[in-house]
Amino acid sequence: VVSKKVYGAVDTAIWQALWRWCCRRHPCKGARWIRARYFHREVARHWVFAADTGELTAEGKPRRLKLRKASDVPIRRHTQVHGNANPFDPAWESYFEDRYGLKMANALSGRGKLIRLWLDQDRACIVCQQRITAATGWHVHHIVRRVDGGSDAWSNLVMVHPDCHRQIHSRGLTVMKPAPKTGALRGLSRVH
Repeated sequence: VVSKKVYGAVDTAIWQALWRWCCRRHPCKGARWIRARYFHREVARHWVFAADTGELTAEGKPRRLKLRKASDVPIRRHTQVHGNANPFDPAWESYFEDRYGLKMANALSGRGKLIRLWLDQDRACIVCQQRITAATGWHVHHIVRRVDGGSDAWSNLVMVHPDCHRQIHSRGLTVMKPAPKTGALRGLSRVH
């Protein structure tokens, strides 16, 4: 329920196990030597378990591999489904499309699907033909509604502006997927 608290406990258990390992590995060395050898200071954090790789960075300093802390994992809260929401009711279609868009944005594979949709539409909204940017925002719209048997497949999805999405549902507009153009990834140049 409280992930930060659990992650903090995991970090403590890992640190204790690492300290015991270091003391077992070097039984004749003192605590200061062990700390200087295995635990380093990184920016504002003390006692960072790290090891030099033997390589040098661009600045000429030794490259270190650092153990990440579990508490550094960003916490994403699950958005609860509205109590009255029904995935089989056409009135709730835009609600579930918004949830699906957020789910795609938070998943790595979903981001790839969003980029593909965006590029296939020439970075423009299907309804108003204006550019879709981070400032304008975007929604994912299902061409064939899921309540009517539509799927979450790429071929059934388009990106539209939030206002255009509301117009599609309020006016009952029909949206078509743009015809694919030649070239695998338009708009991206190859670097040789």
